[in-house]
Amino acid sequence: MKKLLKIVGYVFLALFVVMAIAVYAIAQGTVEGTKVVVGDIDLTEVADGTYTGEYAFKRWTNTLNVTVSDHKITKIEIEKNVQFYNQKLSDQVFADVIERQSLDIDIQSGATVTSKAYLKAIEDAVGGN
Repeated sequence: MKKLLKIVGYVFLALFVVMAIAVYAIAQGTVEGTKVVVGDIDLTEVADGTYTGEYAFKRWTNTLNVTVSDHKITKIEIEKNVQFYNQKLSDQVFADVIERQSLDIDIQSGATVTSKAYLKAIEDAVGGN
């Protein structure tokens, strides 16, 4: 019985260590990511076409294709997505950017770094300020 309790204790300890490492890995870079400054975009000088933009920061690295027509963003597609992808979030960010024609959008609480990663890739694609 003592041996069984000892084994169970070691298993719980191992699970705790694995979970602690996973939480650390997931959270790494969050503080720095929230401090990223997103500029704005001036589409008056952007010719029609599809532009590729990238943002590389830890697990928030992504590549987007941004289509511009008549000096307006008409479509944003994901070529390479961030880790822990959330389609609802990306759809909302892209819809807000297209609606406002600006990177100055409301960012969802709890998804600040992911939202900023998308916005930085858009900024890179169309030459943000």
